[in-house]
Amino acid sequence: MKRKAIVLEWVEKAEGDFRVMQREHRNRRGPCHDAVCFHAQQCVEKYLKARLAQSGIAFAKTHSLPALLDQALAVEPLWEVFRNDLAFLSALGMAVRYPGETANREDARESAIRCRRFRQAARSSLV
Repeated sequence: MKRKAIVLEWVEKAEGDFRVMQREHRNRRGPCHDAVCFHAQQCVEKYLKARLAQSGIAFAKTHSLPALLDQALAVEPLWEVFRNDLAFLSALGMAVRYPGETANREDARESAIRCRRFRQAARSSLV
């Protein structure tokens, strides 16, 4: 697959996660806070992978946002400011997938905010 096509596919998948996160976050009748956190993490992960793919940087199969950020800093050094946000999303987004950890309204709110903030920067760099 050509580089541009794979980048577009990563972006489309990221936007799908973003839409799911937004819908669930806006749901006032029984929202699933776990889903907000998970899809926020997934959106950011896919945007990181899109940027890496755009630059021709190979990446391992990982869900670790800090690990992907470390690679992306080679082409986006200013993204270092997102390290805490990405660590938060990575830890919470993966933890809520399994029994023993459940997100609350504040976790979901923070995840959505942090996702939106990174998404804006990622979309600007992919133009």
